[in-house]
Amino acid sequence: MKKPILILKIGTAAITKNDGDLDQVAMVEIARQVAQIHKSYNIIMVSSGAVGNGKNFLKTYEGKITERKAAAAIGNPMLVNKYAQFFSPYEITIAQSLCERHHFSSKVQFGQLKETFQELWRNDIIPIANENDVVSNLELKFSDNDELATLLAVGFGASMLLLCTSVEGILDHENKMIPLIENIDEDILSLARTDNSSLGLGGMISKLTFARLATKMGIKTIIFGSRTENGILKAMKGETGTVCLPHQSSDHERKKWLASGNLVRGKLLVSKESAKALLNQKSLIIEGVQKVLEDFEKGEVFEVLNGDNTSFAVARAQLSSKDIVENLNNKNLEIAGKEEIVLL
Repeated sequence: MKKPILILKIGTAAITKNDGDLDQVAMVEIARQVAQIHKSYNIIMVSSGAVGNGKNFLKTYEGKITERKAAAAIGNPMLVNKYAQFFSPYEITIAQSLCERHHFSSKVQFGQLKETFQELWRNDIIPIANENDVVSNLELKFSDNDELATLLAVGFGASMLLLCTSVEGILDHENKMIPLIENIDEDILSLARTDNSSLGLGGMISKLTFARLATKMGIKTIIFGSRTENGILKAMKGETGTVCLPHQSSDHERKKWLASGNLVRGKLLVSKESAKALLNQKSLIIEGVQKVLEDFEKGEVFEVLNGDNTSFAVARAQLSSKDIVENLNNKNLEIAGKEEIVLL
């Protein structure tokens, strides 16, 4: 029987100390828990911590992009080596997978990634994924590993996405943990603290944003604390953290891919009337365009923003942004068909 797929994202604060050194006790505990579920799931671990650990070996570190790349080059092999060491007592082999944003924009490249992971799983090997910081272009970078974990979850059709972080879950305005969220709406997003760990790239707003995408694609998502005893095992049972329930998703695989895997190259602001039409499963036509915010070419994916400057959809362009500007008088010219639009 085919195993369900589980994505486990480990945040920087979950496996590093305040000075950036790897917290080996925490990593040992993660390996112990993952070993217990290894036989029941095909697992992908997405682990941060390379930059936080590697920066300690640089003479000066101010967080510049070149310094982050250098820190990642130092920290990544150390991180993977430690995971290999701590999984060894359970006779589990791990593999490193350094991903770049364009791997998710090409179905051919993503297909190759998928085949590689499936081969690893057939041999009971756990892939540990991270961004290939050393060569990733700034424009093509993942916003953080929460995004990478979510893209893997959606692309592989995972049944569960676990986001392991430094806090126990989503806290309400009274700092009480919310055990269950049925829908991540604007009220829930407003609960996210704007601060993030000094070592990590994202924060709670990142986790909620990508949890929102994952749940809309039918993936159960749990945000939980790394320091909770047996946190991974309890999170899977809904006994700790915040469980974000999956929605019913009827999107075709291609539309799922459009929403999660493609590079978003541009932005288009549309009228309230046009936004309403898109929400009612209509095509996007030039009449509804208010402004091109960022240029894109024909065939590329762009974000669609409403009058409140809120991104509510992505679409594949039948026209370039230049063509749109030059044909504003052709009111009924189609920019994207309804089958090429995915609501977020």
